[in-house]
Amino acid sequence: MRVRVAAIGVSHWHALYDPAYLRQLHKMEGVELAAIQDDDLDLANRRGAEVGSPKAFSDYKEMLLQTRPDFVLALGRHDRMAAVAHHLLDNGYPFLMEKPMGLNAAEVAGIADKAKVLNSYAAVPMPLRLSPFFLKASALAAENRFGRLSHLYMRMNRFSSARYIAWDSAWMLDPAASGGGALRNLGVHGFDLFHALVGEEMEVVGAQISARSLGQKVEDYASVLFRSESGVLGTLEVGNAFPRLTTEGIKAGGTDKLLDGADGEMKICGSDAMLTAKDGQLKLVAARDEETMPGLPDGNPSYRILEDALDRWRSGRPAAVGVFDCLRAVKLVDDAYRLAGTAT
Repeated sequence: MRVRVAAIGVSHWHALYDPAYLRQLHKMEGVELAAIQDDDLDLANRRGAEVGSPKAFSDYKEMLLQTRPDFVLALGRHDRMAAVAHHLLDNGYPFLMEKPMGLNAAEVAGIADKAKVLNSYAAVPMPLRLSPFFLKASALAAENRFGRLSHLYMRMNRFSSARYIAWDSAWMLDPAASGGGALRNLGVHGFDLFHALVGEEMEVVGAQISARSLGQKVEDYASVLFRSESGVLGTLEVGNAFPRLTTEGIKAGGTDKLLDGADGEMKICGSDAMLTAKDGQLKLVAARDEETMPGLPDGNPSYRILEDALDRWRSGRPAAVGVFDCLRAVKLVDDAYRLAGTAT
């Protein structure tokens, strides 16, 4: 069966950069990118020119009525995500929507409750669940190799938020449209990963944010402390403070170069073993030995996320990551903002 996919809100940078969802869909066998939408029609047409020039619309409701797609990829501004999600649910469209799915947890909760009542297919991409670090850590945890868990750590410090302007997503620098900066955008990934590894609910116990480096209205760095129900400690650092590329470099670099060299590290540590991911390598340290393994993903995880989402929908299986998973992480992001003394 050939699947016809429509995309909403392609001004989101993930349409063509980083995950590059439109590029992934365009090269998939058995998938037709039937239509794309953005409030800025000229921008939608420019995006479309990169992926076979599907028909472009400025009104997503009109697009859905005219094209009747089988499946929807929902991107767009954070302040418009909840309204789009409710429209898709009300009209029976299965979809995959970018995180955070709304400006705050209250908006995401409304989506989650409706999706549950309607038994709808609503997926959320969480690419870190396909990372070599997560896959190896999950396998080790299943074998109880870590022993009694002590702590987790993640640092995800990406390139300057000037990339949002270069990628036609300047709305990310407006807190009314985005709901926040690095913490709102990247924190969801960290909290989702930690919960998937520990399997317990978590509480934020400390947080601080800063816009000092880049001087924007949204934060460029955040540090969050949290604790699981059984006492596993965690630290999450997220930011847009990696200084490698200028705006000109961002425009010229392309996805491959932009993903090369960002400042990041992940760690899970227990009484019997510790696994770290840094500089493209995994390192497993135990009491008497240690092992180093490749730590870079094989290709763009977003292709596999889209492929899996479509396969699960067609076979009637639930999404690998759903709205309630996103909601759990967004609640923690909201808690971190409150503790940092910043309204969201």
